[in-house]
Amino acid sequence: MQRKKDQDLDGLIEKSLASFIEAGTLDLSLDHLAVKVGISKRMLIHHFGNRENIEHKALAALEDRLRDRFRADRFPAGVSLESVVTALWEQSTAPESRGALLVIMDASRRAWSGSERANAFYAEQQRLWVDLLLKYLPDARAVEELLQLFQGAIFAFLITGDREQGKRALARMISREVETPRAAADGPLSNKKEANQ
Repeated sequence: MQRKKDQDLDGLIEKSLASFIEAGTLDLSLDHLAVKVGISKRMLIHHFGNRENIEHKALAALEDRLRDRFRADRFPAGVSLESVVTALWEQSTAPESRGALLVIMDASRRAWSGSERANAFYAEQQRLWVDLLLKYLPDARAVEELLQLFQGAIFAFLITGDREQGKRALARMISREVETPRAAADGPLSNKKEANQ
């Protein structure tokens, strides 16, 4: 009985997340969300307690998806940094990823406004990216720069729809890193990495 209830709740979470992604925002009314999920607003509240819990569980499900997507073992052994970043760029800017990107931007906007859950979501995404990129680029400062460039390129892509500009900028940075790699540098990320070891 409990297992069936958990499966039903998981299904509602997945449908809620799909609705947020389709809309490109977390800011759906409960009425609209209930229609998309296929149950009444009253039942949504019954299952989740309140709107914040729905968003919290949907963001947790999105986090799980992203954690799976950005695992280093998803790439073949010996693959280059350029191949990894190009694959991540193509995947992130594919038309089917647009809604998820917009939901991530919405969560980031909420983090800027002080939402603890959105801040935790953002921090976890940063950690996942850093952990992945450090496998292919052992310089913590260069990883920080690459991540900032990638995020800025994603933001520009969402505004302009131009995939190529960001792809070129990332390729230029990677080319510079491959041609003139820096020694492992002291910086906030390298200190954090050392503290974790």
